[in-house]
Amino acid sequence: GPAGFYTAQHILKHHGGALVDIYEKLPVPFGLVRFGVAPDHPEVKNVINTFTQTARSERCAYYGNVTVGRDVMVPELQQAYHAVVLSYGAEDSRVLGIPGENLPGVYSARAFVGWYNGLPENRDLKPDLSCETALILGHGNVALDIARILLSPLQLLRKTDITDSSLAALACSKVKRVWLVGRRGPLQVAFTIKELREMINLPGARAVLDPADFTGLENAVKDAPRPRKRLTELMIKTALDKPVEVEEGAAAPRVWGLKFQRSPQEVLPSADGRRARGVRMALTRLEGSGDSAKAIPTGDVEELECGLVLSSIGYRSLPRDPAVPFDSQHGVIPNSSGRVEGVPGLYCSGWVKRGPTGVIITTMNDSFDTAQSVLEDLQRGVLDISPSREGFGVVESILRSRGVRPVSFSDWEKIDAAEVARGKAAGKPREKIVDPAEMLRIIGH
Repeated sequence: GPAGFYTAQHILKHHGGALVDIYEKLPVPFGLVRFGVAPDHPEVKNVINTFTQTARSERCAYYGNVTVGRDVMVPELQQAYHAVVLSYGAEDSRVLGIPGENLPGVYSARAFVGWYNGLPENRDLKPDLSCETALILGHGNVALDIARILLSPLQLLRKTDITDSSLAALACSKVKRVWLVGRRGPLQVAFTIKELREMINLPGARAVLDPADFTGLENAVKDAPRPRKRLTELMIKTALDKPVEVEEGAAAPRVWGLKFQRSPQEVLPSADGRRARGVRMALTRLEGSGDSAKAIPTGDVEELECGLVLSSIGYRSLPRDPAVPFDSQHGVIPNSSGRVEGVPGLYCSGWVKRGPTGVIITTMNDSFDTAQSVLEDLQRGVLDISPSREGFGVVESILRSRGVRPVSFSDWEKIDAAEVARGKAAGKPREKIVDPAEMLRIIGH
């Protein structure tokens, strides 16, 4: 993903003799740029061009279809390389920890995004979109992405690289109301103004914000940092805007809205107990102000009817190898500037280093920071480079002994060409292949 590619890019650029090998679990590269960025945000995916340049460098090699922690262990990599950087991100979701969250009709944002973006592990999700009201728990950009995908006119989505099967499911979707619920208030939302504006301007959809939620906030944000101030002003303006009159006979517009100071207590089952029919929420009051404000339940509750519940409360990293220290409470590898605590020569970058927050540019700076630590350690003699290390030569025999065949970057380029060709036939930038077995067939593996 981005953390791995940016770390590699920085090392290759600032050290003329370094050789970098990149290992990836899937046959296809780019991680969340491919599987996390919304299909209707193609401009964000332009970083793939930079990553491709890095992978094509004669001092860089890509080995896909290799799971570190299963096909090859971290200590084995440490035997083969002078330095090892773990950049595997956050591959799990935070759980709500409430009754009913495992009912049919409840999905994690990560799985839902993976489904419409063609992440192989989520290709069989088959979310039930037969209800009219969806509830998204969370006030971040991922929550807005999901709301936008649920409510976007199909003709907009047809021109994107959204998967064929999710497009077919969205074409039959009955969802026409989407509520985004957060435990805290308007001053604590985590989404950014660009995403909010895009949602407000979505054709055929109307924003429903309660003016009462914004009383007195204009004064409260007077001295706030400019991004927070502009974001709050846009919400206030939207709340006060008069709804546009709908012409006689015109299709009723889809609606979406933000609900604040509500904390989910239970997903309520339908009468037969077989699926979700709503969410009971505790109303909260805020203690403290700004980003550190805490949501405290008031004792009052409210029920919201909905047949689809999407939990967008964050991703979390998992430990991949018992040899690597891991802080389960914070879901990160304990480190200092990317240097893994107590394990010289082992580093980490990206979400597994600092937690699942920030956009691609945040990850870029973070990865450059880790790469810099590697280069400094090299310069200061902390990394022992006197024994020559075989790198992939050693790993290749380990993988062969375990029946694992890696995928090269030129193999990926064949898969890429096949996807682009299929997309062209459908008038899309690409049609993603969602089955790893099919990817391997294309390259004759």
